[in-house]
Amino acid sequence: MLKQITCPPAGNTLAPLDPIKTRQQAAWSSGNYAVIGSTLQIVGEMLCEAMDVRAGQRLLDVAAGNGNAALAAARRFCVVTASDYVQPLLDLAMARAAADGLTLETRIADAEALPFADASFDLVTSTFGAMFTPRHEKPAQEMLRVCRKGGKIGLANWTPDGFIGQLFVTIGRHVAPPPGLASPALWGTCEHLEQLFGAGAKVTAERRDFVFRYRSSAQFIEIFRAWYGPVLKAFEALPPDGQGKLHSDLAELIARFNRAEDGTMVVPSSYLQAVIIKI
Repeated sequence: MLKQITCPPAGNTLAPLDPIKTRQQAAWSSGNYAVIGSTLQIVGEMLCEAMDVRAGQRLLDVAAGNGNAALAAARRFCVVTASDYVQPLLDLAMARAAADGLTLETRIADAEALPFADASFDLVTSTFGAMFTPRHEKPAQEMLRVCRKGGKIGLANWTPDGFIGQLFVTIGRHVAPPPGLASPALWGTCEHLEQLFGAGAKVTAERRDFVFRYRSSAQFIEIFRAWYGPVLKAFEALPPDGQGKLHSDLAELIARFNRAEDGTMVVPSSYLQAVIIKI
């Protein structure tokens, strides 16, 4: 049976979070992101291939969730640390590693203030994770800091015009995000990555699709409403009539992207796969 996960009090390695990050942490701690996250495993595999990871390299997965990129790197015999500020998700990553006979270390950590020394890692990854931090420049600076010179940072970020980018736009029409926050989907543009990582890095990127495959649009909405924190919290914040309108708008969004004609849901969602070399 699927279980609701809750975030325990932060450990000694995690400093107190500000109100915005506390709200975000509560959203990602609600439901169970792993129900959705596990379906995205192929993205971590493709990212490791794009980075040309090598056995023995030290890799940090930032905002790792239940460990897709971390597990992909562990399968390639990297020395992997998965970090996130939601401990139950890290516990699930460890359980997945144990089931596959993989070696993995986990560390509770804020992506904006990583508890690692300068140049500690050969490789740093983040798949659909660091993009959701409130201050975009902070995780970029931190990932550059902990990566050695000549090392690589690999990212997978939803694009603004893709399905998930538009899903967040749809949610935002019903439940406004905190004022002053830049859109997470900006991370899905080359221009924003070049601005964030600056002259100290070389950015190469390509646009790819992840395809969401569900029995129906109704099943997708049911699962995301129950288990995907941002959608769960959006529905909780609305009165019954507002929930109905959000449900209708999500169904309309799916219909716009759905390429299936047999009643199932086959929806491509574009993301930017980036490999950044620290100069």
